[in-house]
Amino acid sequence: MLERISSPEDLKKLNFSEVVALARELREYIITVASQNGGHLAPSLGVIELTLALHLVFEAPKDKIIWDVGHQAYAHKILTGRKKQFKTLRTFGGISGFPKREESPYDSFGVGHSSTSISAALGMALARDLKGENYEVVAVIGDGALTGGMAFEALNHAGHLKTNLIVVVNDNEMSIAKNVGALSSYLSRIRTDPKYSKGKDELEALIKKIPHIGPTMVKVGERLKDSFKYLLVPGMIFEELGFTYLGPIDGHNIKEMTEVLRRAKTYDGPVVIHVITKKGKGYLLAEENPDGFHGVGKFYVSTGEPVEAPKVSFTEVFGKALVELSESRRDVVAITAAMPTGTGLNYFARHFPDRFYDVGIAEQHAVTMAAGMACEGLKPVVAIYSTFLQRSFDQIIHDVCLQNLPVVFAIDRAGIVGEDGPTHHGIFDLSYLRLIPNLTLMVPRNEDMLRKMLYTALNYPGPIALRYPRGAAVGVKLTPYEEIPIGTGEVLKEGRDGFIVGVGRPLNYALKAAQRLENEGISLGVIDARFVKPLDEKLLEEIGRLKKPVITVEENVLAGGFGSAVNELFQAKGLESRVINLGIADEFPPQGKVEEVLNLYGLTEEKIYLKLQEIFSKR
Repeated sequence: MLERISSPEDLKKLNFSEVVALARELREYIITVASQNGGHLAPSLGVIELTLALHLVFEAPKDKIIWDVGHQAYAHKILTGRKKQFKTLRTFGGISGFPKREESPYDSFGVGHSSTSISAALGMALARDLKGENYEVVAVIGDGALTGGMAFEALNHAGHLKTNLIVVVNDNEMSIAKNVGALSSYLSRIRTDPKYSKGKDELEALIKKIPHIGPTMVKVGERLKDSFKYLLVPGMIFEELGFTYLGPIDGHNIKEMTEVLRRAKTYDGPVVIHVITKKGKGYLLAEENPDGFHGVGKFYVSTGEPVEAPKVSFTEVFGKALVELSESRRDVVAITAAMPTGTGLNYFARHFPDRFYDVGIAEQHAVTMAAGMACEGLKPVVAIYSTFLQRSFDQIIHDVCLQNLPVVFAIDRAGIVGEDGPTHHGIFDLSYLRLIPNLTLMVPRNEDMLRKMLYTALNYPGPIALRYPRGAAVGVKLTPYEEIPIGTGEVLKEGRDGFIVGVGRPLNYALKAAQRLENEGISLGVIDARFVKPLDEKLLEEIGRLKKPVITVEENVLAGGFGSAVNELFQAKGLESRVINLGIADEFPPQGKVEEVLNLYGLTEEKIYLKLQEIFSKR
């Protein structure tokens, strides 16, 4: 069947048994490609029938289908003309693992972060209405994404405006299906039957005509009806927000979904369709371990085992160090936003469940909750990916730093993250955190320094952040915990011809490049600044007064980052040394292996070596 599909129009030519066969083929194709390229496997397997139903009912790209987060859109990509390119999924120069407007007209909205779909869909629906156009707008959002406050803001506004909009809630929590069962399915069939709404309206009109008592009977009937619905219908929160609620329905029953989707198009005003799906559907290993197969690297389909044995990561080192340090610190609490395993806090959660808080996809709430805890004498550690911490920028400023509260920010996935691409690269945090008063900002070059910085952070009396990359740690020996004096750098190598000053992962590459140049008669000093804020002004002034070239290295955008901080210091102190900044250019880096993307921006050992050769051969 897959060979016959080049667009959704081809899908509409199939009979039902052929569509069912296509669902099986889509699963096989997605599993095969994900096993070779990595990717978000379980989410995409869970929505294959839903995707087919959406494209059978709606006329994309005229009708707009907006995927929340977008990591479940693999079947959508295959069905919308990207079947052959799908083999390049998440590779350097290949198609994105998320919807991307410049990639296809079928990708109505570019995504990668959670809880945005309903806002975007409402915006499109309002634009349609203002322009007098006629098309459907559908947002597909998971139950997890509904924990994000932005989704509730959009639901509230959409219900108030009453414009035509369809929100499909993809619910893969099986407890909901078991709890509501057949009764809710029965109520759903009644609610989705157009005869029900028409009959109800006609009955109310007749009752109102009864002299004296008619209007009262209608009001009593409404109250009784609402009480009945509160008892039996789980979607009343949507009804109260101004939506018509349909469901729950079986998200793997294509016939039932297409019927409900078609009927939803006939309603005036916003509609919520509650769909129950199974994450990882059709691949038993993913069904049994949906968290483990949410995002995968290369793996063997037969066993589910990774092709490459996982190495000790910065995340794992952080998570275990926090547990060790919290044994004697009852004031330490750990907070994450729906990423306990991804941030390494799963170790803390197992050891100290009463001190662990997963707030759901609600980064803003996480930060302000931490501020409240800090006010009452606790030591909160907030572990969030760099790209997601951006969402809580205002809370970091107003609720933490303005009040100078002792909150620790553990910023995972900082720098280039690889195949997830531009929505996930954590390349802005040095810039957006460096400008905030009272905040101390540290960057470890290896896992041993990460442990020491965490120890330092837990003893620090104000707001402090440490940022570290995704993936394998450097592999250095772990030494005892010790506190690092705030705002001090470390000389890793002496030199006479110039200096490399940097932070984080690329500094290790720069050190190796400098050692190679030593054999060519070029002697470069290498300094780990360790702190982006405050800088080690004494050490930097010392090298600045030597009037030798200074090269800064960082895995962050150059605008406002570490190199920018060094430039500002040199200018303020009247230092005349030439400063050359190496970092991420003023653009959104593409997807690809970490090494490929770092190479693109000159941040690998070889590229730094060649750049240093170029600089010092001209002298």
